[in-house]
Amino acid sequence: MKPGMEIGQQAFVHATVTPDMFAQFEGHVVHPAYSTVSMVYHMEWASRKIILPYLEEHEEGIGGAVSVRHLAPTPEGSKVTITATLTEWEDNIVMTKVEASNEKELIGIGEVKQVILPKKKIQQMLETKSI
Repeated sequence: MKPGMEIGQQAFVHATVTPDMFAQFEGHVVHPAYSTVSMVYHMEWASRKIILPYLEEHEEGIGGAVSVRHLAPTPEGSKVTITATLTEWEDNIVMTKVEASNEKELIGIGEVKQVILPKKKIQQMLETKSI
């Protein structure tokens, strides 16, 4: 990784809740609210934005773990802000604290772990899993 990444760095994702972000399974909307799946996606995206400027050409980040608590519902049209904060970085492991808020309150908290690996290693790992 390139130098410069520091504990406390933050990255943000801003989104407006749309019907494609609703809690749904196989096309059936369970409730017209920001889904946990969408929140986790945005949390991973915000966390990824922290590492992107520091990846070498031959490196890539891969998800290692996500832990999330969805605290409050958020309806269609609401503005959501996801904040990722770098909390720990050792060798090739990057940990971020993540928070999601709407205009009124904190709606989700969690942690995202990313592992930085050579692209060739990731490709080799995938090839051994091919059917």
